Amino acid sequence: MGRLLGFLYGIVAYLVFFASFLYAIGFVSGIGVPKTIDTGAVVPLTEALVVNILLMSLFAIQHSVMARPAFKRWWTTIVSPAIERSTYVLLASLTLVLLFWQWRPLPAVIWQVDNPSAVMALMGLETVGWLTVLTSTFLINHFELFGLHQVANNLTGKPMPAARFKTPVLYKLVRHPIYLGFIIAFWATPFMTVGHVLFAAVTTAYIFVGIFLEERDMIALFGDQYREYRRRVAMIVPFVGRSS
Repeated sequence: MGRLLGFLYGIVAYLVFFASFLYAIGFVSGIGVPKTIDTGAVVPLTEALVVNILLMSLFAIQHSVMARPAFKRWWTTIVSPAIERSTYVLLASLTLVLLFWQWRPLPAVIWQVDNPSAVMALMGLETVGWLTVLTSTFLINHFELFGLHQVANNLTGKPMPAARFKTPVLYKLVRHPIYLGFIIAFWATPFMTVGHVLFAAVTTAYIFVGIFLEERDMIALFGDQYREYRRRVAMIVPFVGRSS
């Protein structure tokens, strides 16, 4: 019964993640959702900046702290290791939902592209960014990344396989194609407001902090194998940012 409940919990956590991911696309692009990055009640500038930065900081802290090996070792003394990843995914998704709900727009326009061909090109580039994010998760094991693999194996009594270093397809071009996809999706827009720039700039800065922390963990796990990978493959932009 405990394993079945864990499996159902993992499914719920995954569905919440997937719904929040789809909403994020609409939130940033301004298409298809009731609340976007540029809609909602306009408040004084100071209030908007404080609230929005606090919301993004909450997501960054939760996302980074719970991903660290030391925290995981402590956390799995409290929760089952089988649902550790699902819990992380669920809390990250709920924090993101809170951001969508409480985000204060800053609607002053920084740039607006009117040429139809340029608009289509930027929207197409944004779509490429989101597809890069999603595709990259499947290249390395989408269902393990979001906790379903763990709860499914726990349900059937199978142990999780040992971590294995692999660099499929996009990972041969850049070390962090998921982050590259997010950066493209956040910045490629024909209609850029102050609020959108704030969101894109802070999340981009957080991405590079996350890369630093993640690569430190990868070196601790894979050692010289990952150091060699860093030497050969660029961080974010193909052929740019190798460690040598």
